[in-house]
Amino acid sequence: MTPVEAMRLALAQARAATAHGDVPVGAVLLAPDGEPVAEAHNERELTGDPTAHAELLAIRRAAAALGASRLDGCTLVCTLEPCAMCAGAMVQSRLARLVFAAWDDKAGAAGSVWDALRDPAATHRVEVAAGLLADDSARLLKEFFAQRR
Repeated sequence: MTPVEAMRLALAQARAATAHGDVPVGAVLLAPDGEPVAEAHNERELTGDPTAHAELLAIRRAAAALGASRLDGCTLVCTLEPCAMCAGAMVQSRLARLVFAAWDDKAGAAGSVWDALRDPAATHRVEVAAGLLADDSARLLKEFFAQRR
């Protein structure tokens, strides 16, 4: 699966989050061979769990599917730059690569506000690629927040 195909799946997951009032963020975790292992979208409102971010759910599901806490060689594709909590989980899971769509200028931890994934003090560094289908993701987010105002 190409990164663009994976991002389209992540965008579909993001759209699904809005059905239960969650911010439209989606994630797809790819195995080292590029095949999807897990998909998720934000479920904070659905579950009442403040940690139920799309990225964390995808990491948890992939770890369960692969039977390992280390996701060596795996890539996480998500629609929004991860927050510090999600970036920390990526470092802890030894994720190889992150591909994300839109920047998060308020809470991003993959290069905008902070860069937890490539911090020299981190125990592991994650390769980061930003901006893939960013306009599509930004549009979803803008529409969601416009409806809530």
